[in-house]
Amino acid sequence: ADTQTAVNDVVTPYTLTSYAKDALKNYVPKLRDTYNASEIKDDHPVRFTNRGFTLDHSDDRTHEFCWRVPQAGRGNAFWIPLRINPEQESLWFDLLDESATVGEFRLQQHRTNWVLHVTVEYTVAEPEVPDDPTRIGFDIGESKLLTGCACQNGTPIQPYIYDGGRARALRKEMHTTLKRLQERDAAEWRVDERFDHFQNALTDIVEKASREAVKYAESFDDPVIVLEDLTYIRENLDYGKYMNRRLHSWAFARLTDRIEDKALEASVPVEFVNPRYTSQTCHACGHIGRRGSQAEFKCTNPECWVTEYQADINAAANIAGRVDPWGESVPWKPERDDSPRNGSRCDTATGHRTPSRQSRQTTLAVFES
Repeated sequence: ADTQTAVNDVVTPYTLTSYAKDALKNYVPKLRDTYNASEIKDDHPVRFTNRGFTLDHSDDRTHEFCWRVPQAGRGNAFWIPLRINPEQESLWFDLLDESATVGEFRLQQHRTNWVLHVTVEYTVAEPEVPDDPTRIGFDIGESKLLTGCACQNGTPIQPYIYDGGRARALRKEMHTTLKRLQERDAAEWRVDERFDHFQNALTDIVEKASREAVKYAESFDDPVIVLEDLTYIRENLDYGKYMNRRLHSWAFARLTDRIEDKALEASVPVEFVNPRYTSQTCHACGHIGRRGSQAEFKCTNPECWVTEYQADINAAANIAGRVDPWGESVPWKPERDDSPRNGSRCDTATGHRTPSRQSRQTTLAVFES
């Protein structure tokens, strides 16, 4: 469907409202190029443009919010009560008073339930970096999913660790389960069901970890969160087939993005620094050390007071300290050659990401009833 006529031929036979057909016309051209699909599955979500979204609210109802569901070819509609996520209630009220804008929304059947996903666009003010900030570095890893460490006067204080054991076990179980189902030529719906189960569980871990990270940062005065710029980390991974699979299946960017989003909503500034050698450098003297084990860092500088240190906390302290007062990456020169090997930004000492924050999006998911 590479012409408008061909798209219309695909969409016209469906019994859908004009709102749904318009959304589907925008989606159909992506099916082959983006998703390598030749047809639309029967359980594909029904998409709607924002023109078809209408809400009603009343405190007198058990389910206060109701959605007006348009019907194709009937000239009328009916209302369905929504069981919403309590944590997103304020955004639903923002939709009512039009302080938030509705994007595309979609309706999807999940077993015996129907779930409504609404994309919401809203503007959040850019947080300002305080004059005397407390920078909190976060290291994202395999063993410890998230390690935070605040630095005051160059000294690490009150570290925070979110264990990654559960996420690692889920990823391993997901890989094994899906591989066995495919080897047995299991039904596609069964493979999809198990994949969705694992993805939902991992998403829950990401949401909890990012929420706790921002809460930890807010416990300090004038906090500024510092994250590694992992933009090109996947393209530069080459640790062998086994480790590459583990690291590629782990959502580096998803956790980083969710911390940034939640920090933005909490008015906590976020800065990004280059990740190079953060896990191999001593936070106290800047000397290149070594990791005797996954959790242990050893400084090889005989004049440094650090002998052994928790490796992830050391990395988080390095991340927090790799920012100067103007918010730029500190030009950093290790004792060995740090010149780019493959021309990527990830190999430069001053690589820095400046994300756009003019328009933010989130998805409101109605709870299953």
